[in-house]
Amino acid sequence: MKHLTAQTKGHVLLAIVLSFLFIPSSLAEDSFFDSDGVKIHYIVEGKGEPLLVIHGFTGSIQQIPDAFKKNISNNFQLIAMDCRGHGQSEKPHDLDAYGMNMIKDQIRLLDHLKIKKAHVFGYSMGGAIAIGLVGFHPERVLSAIVGGAGWIPPGQVRDHPPGISWDAYAEALEQRDLTPILLAQVTEGEPPPTPEQIETANKGFNSTQDPLALAAIIRNFVPSPTKDQIRSNKIPVLALIGDKDRGKKDVDRLNGLMPNLKVVVIPNASHGTAPADPLFIKSLNDFLLENSSSKLGK
Repeated sequence: MKHLTAQTKGHVLLAIVLSFLFIPSSLAEDSFFDSDGVKIHYIVEGKGEPLLVIHGFTGSIQQIPDAFKKNISNNFQLIAMDCRGHGQSEKPHDLDAYGMNMIKDQIRLLDHLKIKKAHVFGYSMGGAIAIGLVGFHPERVLSAIVGGAGWIPPGQVRDHPPGISWDAYAEALEQRDLTPILLAQVTEGEPPPTPEQIETANKGFNSTQDPLALAAIIRNFVPSPTKDQIRSNKIPVLALIGDKDRGKKDVDRLNGLMPNLKVVVIPNASHGTAPADPLFIKSLNDFLLENSSSKLGK
């Protein structure tokens, strides 16, 4: 981050649980459905076995991962939603609207589309949702790819960004003022962002996101399955994690605990860079094809 401007840092940080590296999608038709009273935006694209793609915090399905565009749509039907609080979906400010609903929305979408089971790929926050689907709704999952996320035992506090607590992060969002978040990212020897840079970051973020909805998500995040639910897993799961990702320890916690788990560590990769690595893309593609019904002879 040393060579980034303070404004750019703000955009990087504000996707702390960074979603994928994206390219714009223009092929999918926008659709909406009612998820227990919340209007959810989703797309369906391609043919084949269903594959749920779940974006990260501050992400959206207005963009589709380039790796999928190259070869996934030939073998799988790609299904993705703007998670509540994001994109074109509704953005409740009530804490109770989030938590388990972030997982249930995925099940409600499958029900809406009359799909019994699907493969799942989620990154960062989407990875936490994918683990939730495996733990709480294994009967709906064919296989799961968990990127940039691992398992955090229920009740254990998730790591917060360096230099700022989750409460302070949420409070900054609730005040619509990113100053504490941006200042927390200033490293030794670097000048702090100027008032003009902070103002630009605030305007850009507040015009594209709903800070109160994001704060509610932080305060009532995706719940974790229990150890027994993780241990009883029978679904093939691939965990993809950069060796420099702070969440790697959460993936390490799964090793030896979750059956049918394969872990691929991306060398010299961080939370933000891992998804673009050729090993990440190849591992994801190979795993999906290995666990497709045609490959397994189902």
